[in-house]
Amino acid sequence: MSLPPGFLDELRTRTSLAQVVGRKVMWDSRKSNQGKGDLWAPCPFHQEKTASFHVDDRKGFYYCFGCHAKGDAIGFVRETENVDFMEAVRILAQEAGMPMPERDPQAQQKADRRTQLAEVMDMAVGHFRLQLQTGAGAVARDYLTGRGLDETACARFEIGFAPDGWQGLWDHLKAKGVEDDLIMACGLAKPSLKGGRPYDTFRNRIMFPIRDPRGRCIAFGGRAMDPNDNAKYLNSPETELFDKSRTLYHHGPAREAAGKGQPLIVAEGYMDVIALALAGFGASVAPLGTAVTEHQLQMLWRIADEPIIALDGDTAGLRAAYRVIDIALPLLEAGKSLRFAIMPEGQDPDDLLRAKGASAVQALLDDALPMVQLLWQRETEGHVYDSPERKAALDKALREKIKLIRDPSIRGHYGQALKEMRWQLFSPRRDTFKPGAAKWNKGGKWQPIPTAMPSTKSSLLVAADDAAQIRLREAAILASLVCTPEVFEEFEAPIEMMTCADPEHARLRDLILRHATAGADTLRTRIEEALGTHALENLLRLPHVALAPPVRRPGDVEVARMTIAAELAKLSAERGWSAEVSEAAEDLAGWADEALTWRLGQAAEERQRALRNQTEDQAEYDLAENGARISRDEREQFDALLETIRYTKPTR
Repeated sequence: MSLPPGFLDELRTRTSLAQVVGRKVMWDSRKSNQGKGDLWAPCPFHQEKTASFHVDDRKGFYYCFGCHAKGDAIGFVRETENVDFMEAVRILAQEAGMPMPERDPQAQQKADRRTQLAEVMDMAVGHFRLQLQTGAGAVARDYLTGRGLDETACARFEIGFAPDGWQGLWDHLKAKGVEDDLIMACGLAKPSLKGGRPYDTFRNRIMFPIRDPRGRCIAFGGRAMDPNDNAKYLNSPETELFDKSRTLYHHGPAREAAGKGQPLIVAEGYMDVIALALAGFGASVAPLGTAVTEHQLQMLWRIADEPIIALDGDTAGLRAAYRVIDIALPLLEAGKSLRFAIMPEGQDPDDLLRAKGASAVQALLDDALPMVQLLWQRETEGHVYDSPERKAALDKALREKIKLIRDPSIRGHYGQALKEMRWQLFSPRRDTFKPGAAKWNKGGKWQPIPTAMPSTKSSLLVAADDAAQIRLREAAILASLVCTPEVFEEFEAPIEMMTCADPEHARLRDLILRHATAGADTLRTRIEEALGTHALENLLRLPHVALAPPVRRPGDVEVARMTIAAELAKLSAERGWSAEVSEAAEDLAGWADEALTWRLGQAAEERQRALRNQTEDQAEYDLAENGARISRDEREQFDALLETIRYTKPTR
């Protein structure tokens, strides 16, 4: 319908936005200045405690500084009442005392027909409710009583019964003077293939009226009483009134209950919704025989920011949840998501309510999983990741799912959350042994770890400066990654496997693994939040760290790559030497002197090789610092070293 020029301007002039919004919010008296039309309140479109929703009554616009919702009075009514543009105009015009312009004849005719169809549907509702009270409805009444639905509950949800006859409803409507084409257009009857009279769509079924948000009956759902019926549940066919992909059962009452603070629950069927509503969960809805559609998701998000998908605790329920995830990922917006409450195995919400009561359902709702966690579960459940290929397949699958998210901010947060879950899955076990403790031996039995003999403790091979050297290399590697996190992905595998001698380094390593891909600023912020500002200050002002080229030239990717690769190689060699000495010390009591001497001699030679490389270390630092060009042969050697470091687990 087209409106005449100037009608909307006049409507906006007569409408007070403050009055329209004031029906839905509580103004913040400290921030608001009603005399100037400058009003503030907690936003009605997202949950918050602070007053970030601003109304400029003189200009007629609102804006939320939290969720960025904005618009005028018409837009506010559309969003809060879940109506279309013309319906919002009609509501405001009625309040302002403005008559709506006459519609054109065709539009009026179409509206009149929809009104007629809705009237026929209401006649059918009355007929089915009456039939439930007859002798033919006795079996249906017994079934409903067994499901915990008394007369009051049946009246509340207008539940009825369609007897097992071919033209029961047809004859009733014809007796009321309803034309054939209206009955057929409502989907209440079907034409006979044998040339006879049309026959009723619903027969021998418990009937559930399906109403739109405005309360008009637009369709029916029928539950078969015959256990051998091919379709346990049957919905009306799509009509001029009914589009099942854009309809939710119990939509209107659920929207009202959600507006009063109740959580919006999405169940699988009519009986689940009815059971939930009777138990006090009034904001419950259900799709109509299909998986949740894109349009239904948008309808849900108009009601609540985080609807809870409550699905049956079986394989089919999980599959339905996974389908919802695929539909929802491209539609996610800031503040708009889903949570999932999975029922106990073999139970739906109705079963759980009858078995354990409303408190059990509330506990599941409180523990509902965020969508990212269920996405992770789907991609990892039942899989074993014991090879690089399988891990790579998981990474690829997760990347493909993340790509579906259109919002770049949400895409980044999903990537970070999945990265943390991956880290927890693949994180190596880092046991800390103390002298006199125990460990697994090669025979699979626990054995005590002997303490070192006094002569071994005094040996130069276990001098304190060796541990200090390892800590220095760890510090240089971590500082380089903090200053240039762009190179993190190249070294992720060896960094993940790096066992830090210093507990502070271990905590810093874990934070880098989780947040390096978010960028230098975010990484530093996360480190300071977790460890305090002193942690980075202490690390970066260490003399050997402060002089390292990546610290002096943060962001220089090439310098960071060369430094980290070199330090990891030296760290690997030193750890191999330390492990050899440790094993020799453990076996002192049972080894012959010659064997022990040979092993320690081999370890000493390895140590000397590591010491000789100190000069090479400084040369590499100098090359990086001065930006000198290296030869092609040297470049190939360095690339080979980098590949080795990247894919080889360091020696423990």
